[in-house]
Amino acid sequence: MAVQNFRRNRRIRVPEVRLIDENGEQAGVVQTKDALQRAVNAGLDLVEVAPTARPPVCKILDWGKFNYEQSKKNKKDKSGTKTKSGLKELRVRPAISDHDLSYRLTDGRKFLDEGHKVLCVCIFKGRQMAHPEHGYDVMRQVASELADMSKVEMPAKMQGRRMTMLLSPLPVAQRRAATKERAQKAQDAEVARARGEDVPVE
Repeated sequence: MAVQNFRRNRRIRVPEVRLIDENGEQAGVVQTKDALQRAVNAGLDLVEVAPTARPPVCKILDWGKFNYEQSKKNKKDKSGTKTKSGLKELRVRPAISDHDLSYRLTDGRKFLDEGHKVLCVCIFKGRQMAHPEHGYDVMRQVASELADMSKVEMPAKMQGRRMTMLLSPLPVAQRRAATKERAQKAQDAEVARARGEDVPVE
């Protein structure tokens, strides 16, 4: 994203944002006016760094420094060294089926392999609110299934009817090794099936 396309301060018109404070810490979902006041108090700017997330992710930072670093990054990208980064959302349900979850996990692997952070969101409806443990179970399963590709940056946390968990991709070398290992296992399984051998279920 070009520097000039980042919305900041009063150009951010949404009612609430997911805030990363001036220390780089997750501050959760807050009212935009409160986030802006916090930025003002710190003598810094509120910048929307992930506009496609729901709610958008905003960070309190020094706009001048951010502008300079982003300009350097853009020049580096144009020179042929491309860096993919961002925040992708992965939606699940407390009572999600194994079939649906497998599709979500496939998307999650794709996002992580591209270098994106993944915000896993579990939405609770009606009586599901009485059993938050079901959401935590799903989040633990997602974290476990994607542990070879990612680490938990922000543990599962309940906020209203939403439970969220943030996953960060592991270093490129580890992700590539994991991808290669999965491909080899799939190939070995196909060979075993062709020979009529039993293939263990992982």
